[in-house]
Amino acid sequence: MKAWRVHEVGQPRDALTFEDVADLEPKPGELLVKVLAAPANFPDVLLCRGEYQIKPPLPFTPGVELCGEVVGLGEGVTEFAVGDRVIGMPSLPNGGFAELAVMAVATAFPAPEALDDAEASALSIGYQTGWFALHRRTQLQAGETLLVQAAAGGVGSAAVQLGKAAGAKVIGVVGGPEKAEYTRALGADLVVDRHSEDFVGKVKDYTGGRGADVVFDPVGGESYSKSTKCIAFEGRIIVIGFASGTIPSPGLNHALIKNYSIIGLHWGLYNAYDPAAIRECHAELTRLADAGDIKPMISERLGLSDVADGLARLGEGTTVGRLAFSPGR
Repeated sequence: MKAWRVHEVGQPRDALTFEDVADLEPKPGELLVKVLAAPANFPDVLLCRGEYQIKPPLPFTPGVELCGEVVGLGEGVTEFAVGDRVIGMPSLPNGGFAELAVMAVATAFPAPEALDDAEASALSIGYQTGWFALHRRTQLQAGETLLVQAAAGGVGSAAVQLGKAAGAKVIGVVGGPEKAEYTRALGADLVVDRHSEDFVGKVKDYTGGRGADVVFDPVGGESYSKSTKCIAFEGRIIVIGFASGTIPSPGLNHALIKNYSIIGLHWGLYNAYDPAAIRECHAELTRLADAGDIKPMISERLGLSDVADGLARLGEGTTVGRLAFSPGR
């Protein structure tokens, strides 16, 4: 089979090589799947650089989520059958940027019928992260104002759609006119281009001076610092990640004085501590997809040979929307 592999960590264009490797075999409790589509995620960029919290042994294939067709069952697997279409997380070091991948049954879910392969491939990590952030950690309420940083990115775009589905007013912050257009298409009520506008002032104007009830922040750095200037009384800032490369040092005295909460989310921990919640989340996301309330917007549908360039562009911040790679293209 063909697969992208990292033999030495570095920037995606330098670290990734497209190779012929031996076909995989599923172990007990695993599925062997033919990869139908695999989206680009920022953790894939970090994996290539050796900067992700998980460091698989070299050489490894990145690609942290996928949509695939089950072609083989490991010993003891009864939850799925050959021919089923599934989504979820492949088992590193054999990720999704390949023709075949293996998945643990615990991290595989039935693909929603309402979504095509590329759309379904992008439903797991971003939308599960957004759902846990907004519904489990911050308890976003209908009528509240949600501020989404990096709203055109993978997890940001999911948060915009999930916020609208929850009945919130959504403000999306982006970098550039193309990303602004994409975020409006996602359904954001107000879009702010941070390259040319001050989102702090825009948020205060839009909310009549109250500020945002919930801030969804996968960026960190200056985005986090500015968010604290437009957070509402009893507001909640949910920390998702640090795409800016800068981990902020929050002023806890400021949180005390303004009476807001700083909340962390490590979605992956739910797999270890509360896997039933993951299943509940997938059922709700499937319901929302079937109802047409959420749908991953794939801006680029690429072939498997485009992975290195696509991940490089994602890491450079020049992509707009979601990129998905399909071996059949």
